[in-house]
Amino acid sequence: MKKAVIIPARYSSSRLPGKPLRILKGKPLVQYAYEIAKNTSAHIVLVATDDKRILETVKSFGGEAVLTSPYHPSGSDRVAEAIKDMEVDVVVNLQCDEPLLEPRLIDELFEAFKNPKVEIATLIGPLSQEEWKDPHVVKVVRDKEGFALYFSRAPIPYPRDGGEVKKELYWRHIGVYAYRKETLLKITSLPPSPLELEEKLEQLRFLENGFKIFTISSNYRSPSVDTEDDLRKVMELLP
Repeated sequence: MKKAVIIPARYSSSRLPGKPLRILKGKPLVQYAYEIAKNTSAHIVLVATDDKRILETVKSFGGEAVLTSPYHPSGSDRVAEAIKDMEVDVVVNLQCDEPLLEPRLIDELFEAFKNPKVEIATLIGPLSQEEWKDPHVVKVVRDKEGFALYFSRAPIPYPRDGGEVKKELYWRHIGVYAYRKETLLKITSLPPSPLELEEKLEQLRFLENGFKIFTISSNYRSPSVDTEDDLRKVMELLP
């Protein structure tokens, strides 16, 4: 199985402009992502960007990068452009917003594809009571085999009779995806779906079109970098 990790790195961001180039303890966020990927079993590690500043930064620390279209609506679309002519079987879409992610979790995503039923895989983690109420935290419910039933910004599942969240039922989504190459090319050719547009979650397009998403649970917990406040929190956690 030929494995790749592609890091989509867009310069513009409504909440944190220039995010891939933001510096934490002397290194840009994109370099953290690249180093995580290089410590996995991936055969190919590549940054796919829309900006020459990011391209040059990646090359300056010895990484590989390519320029892609500036018009992609999502990271998945950028990854699809990068791998469309690449000889690869499985690809992980690793964003620049998880600088503390453990490389072994990416390898666990790769391992999931030994099961021929798996077309798409993603990571999930424990959900606190506070996160369950937070619309910025994406929640997921899954079936007995570990495949996602639904993702939402709403508090799901909802305990009709009250009570605390139960760890075996309540999960937060960790936005790292892996795909079979042909699956990624198919889903990025589809138009945005009604549920995707309603919740602003692209994974709902996959589910609405009949693709199954396998979930891998982990105790990994770290702030995802989307705001200045997130940057400060992650800075405190970095060694």
